Amino acid sequence: MQLAFPQPSMPKPGETLPGREEPIEVPEAHYVNGRSMLPPYPAGLEIADVGMGCYWGAEKRFWSLPGVWVTMVGFSGGATPNPTYRESCTGQTGHAEVVRIVFDPATISYGQILKVFWENHDPTQGNRQGNDVGTQYRSAIYAHTPAHLATALATRDAYQVELAKAGFGAITTEITDAGAFYFAEAYHQQYLARNPDGYDCHVATGITCPVGLGVSATGD
Repeated sequence: MQLAFPQPSMPKPGETLPGREEPIEVPEAHYVNGRSMLPPYPAGLEIADVGMGCYWGAEKRFWSLPGVWVTMVGFSGGATPNPTYRESCTGQTGHAEVVRIVFDPATISYGQILKVFWENHDPTQGNRQGNDVGTQYRSAIYAHTPAHLATALATRDAYQVELAKAGFGAITTEITDAGAFYFAEAYHQQYLARNPDGYDCHVATGITCPVGLGVSATGD
């Protein structure tokens, strides 16, 4: 049984923080695999941006997947340029905490990336994940190509059917074209590799997403 929960709201125009022109400094090398987190990336790789609650645990779900070149965490979907973590936590930047996944589609498809996304959080909770409450924790997919957008919508619809069978409500995931991605500070990158006992809040539904099980989705 899902309990009613007060929902935070997105800031209105004119309410967002001003941010800054200078980007946040981040280490060039990924803490786990040593690859550069900064573009340009090797030819043929693609990008997936997803928000699924606190990005510390979300990033860990992806960095060791076969075919994933590199991962990083940051902010997307808002209005404040180059926000800090503390600013994003006020709810006045409009951003979601996101993981950027750079992957080789010859080894792992975008559909398979989204299967991990859907199965590792609860996309029906609105602006929260578990006890983490705020618009920065909303479920989101920011697609980089028309094919990716089509796959996101197709997998959402397929997963909604399975969730409804299990008594879950409507998926609230924001699905739209990707905009600006702003890196989070260095200490947030690969946080759970640096801090193995660190906070990892994810409230997965336990329901399998049927991508690859007879569901046809572009990019799967």
